[in-house]
Amino acid sequence: MDWVNPETLIETFGTLGLFLIVFAESGLLVGFFLPGDSLLFAAGLLASRGHLNFPLILVGCFIAAVAGDQVGYMFGNRVGPALFRRPNSRFFHRRHLEKAHRYFEKEGPKTIVLARFIPIVRTFAPVVAGVARMPYRTFVTYNVVGGFLWAIGVTTLGYVLGETIPDIDKYLLPAVAIIVALSLIPIGREVLKMRREDWDDAEVQAGIQTEREAGTRSRGGRDGDVDRRGAARDAGDEAGPGRQGLPSP
Repeated sequence: MDWVNPETLIETFGTLGLFLIVFAESGLLVGFFLPGDSLLFAAGLLASRGHLNFPLILVGCFIAAVAGDQVGYMFGNRVGPALFRRPNSRFFHRRHLEKAHRYFEKEGPKTIVLARFIPIVRTFAPVVAGVARMPYRTFVTYNVVGGFLWAIGVTTLGYVLGETIPDIDKYLLPAVAIIVALSLIPIGREVLKMRREDWDDAEVQAGIQTEREAGTRSRGGRDGDVDRRGAARDAGDEAGPGRQGLPSP
């Protein structure tokens, strides 16, 4: 049996299993491998054939998606302080968390909505938002918006296409791929923007370091001149008045 085939999953576990899978794939880290988009599309497709109750799966998938993200956020929010106190290591750098915090302050709402349509990313996005201490009210608002667009939108798309296009299940994977590709465009733009900002920050830090080194060398040269002049005065004092060209008493 193909356990990742959407129709097989729904036929095996039923409507309640559909809700549990959407919940796990939305915010539980162990559910990242589950087929969220294709599962919703297949649920709508089966509903168009009379196998599932369409209004019920709309409401249930929406609630499950929002609840899953809430659990992911709370988990990240709970472990976040411990991560911020953790010392830097080979695989962990506090600056990455600080960068994530700044990113979610600036672009968090957009990310929470768009991440819904990107496999794996949607599982980890609420956890990272919690770790980055994204404001809770903001997260809840856009979690509801993203959950509505994803759970209800993709399921309704499967239902409508199932009623209007014969054998639409043959185009299930291409349809999901198009949805994912469109969702990746704004995310890719943000990643490139962050990379450019990192490069600019690196150049600024390199310039500051160069100025510091130049200042250190300059101060070292001035200190050396002062030391040499001081040594010359001390040598003159030790030589006595006669050595300095003054008449002896």
